[in-house]
Amino acid sequence: MSDDGLVNDGLVADGLVADGLVSRRLTGSHRVFDRVSEEYDATRPHYPEALYLALEELSGIRLDGATVIDVGAGTGISTRGLLDRGARVVAVDRGERMLARLRARTTCPALLANGDDLPFRSGVADLVTYAQSWHWLDPALSVAEAVRVTRAGGAVAGWWNSVDPGKADWLAANQVRIAESCPGYIGPVLPGWSMPPLAAAMSGSGPGGGLGGGVDGGPDGGLGAGLDVAETWVTWTRSVRLEDFLTDLRTHSYMASMDGDVVADLLARERAELGRVFPDGRLTVPMRVYLAVGRRG
Repeated sequence: MSDDGLVNDGLVADGLVADGLVSRRLTGSHRVFDRVSEEYDATRPHYPEALYLALEELSGIRLDGATVIDVGAGTGISTRGLLDRGARVVAVDRGERMLARLRARTTCPALLANGDDLPFRSGVADLVTYAQSWHWLDPALSVAEAVRVTRAGGAVAGWWNSVDPGKADWLAANQVRIAESCPGYIGPVLPGWSMPPLAAAMSGSGPGGGLGGGVDGGPDGGLGAGLDVAETWVTWTRSVRLEDFLTDLRTHSYMASMDGDVVADLLARERAELGRVFPDGRLTVPMRVYLAVGRRG
């Protein structure tokens, strides 16, 4: 478990993790994702190189050598991307099975902990990241904790991969069918859909627009942490096998929480529909990533 002395026995880091603060308040969404951890790890998309370049540009932090706390790391998709670019990463997640997959594929420290109550000393990180995860946390508590554990001049960043149905009719039709079949669907074909309002929660500028199409920043009516916030979108294209695309669909919370037989029928329908569009079994999927970064003064 140890990595360059960062974490010692008992998951207490020398100068990084505060004694006795590993959270016991591990409740919520992690249970849904733990049920599909293997499929999640195998078929969820990576993040493109352009995302990491944009992260460095907007944060002003070079990833090579940076200390990063990756909150809601899941099976380690973002963690591995950060490690590959030279960062020293501590991964945090509430899901035991998700973290087990991460630990099987990386050697970085990984803590079972809650992003609303981070078990780290103040000012220890250059960067706190949320990849596809911040919306599962308390908007005020999580950002306050992220700000607490970052150093002066550090940054907090969150990003979300999403399909881009406006770029392909077949994808728009696929998303509409899923929205009609899954009561809990959240995604880009819903009227008024927007990215989670991380920018508002970080900035303190109040509710309103932003590149993510943001809404209220939380129970304060948008009052956030007072960080200097920048946002951008990164577009990219994913090439993926049909079966992997279908498995990826079932790892989303709105489908992972449904009855297994219902999901099987839904995916059989999508297999037939998409197979007509892509008879060779390989999909070209337009994607985009929303990135929000808040810099500390």
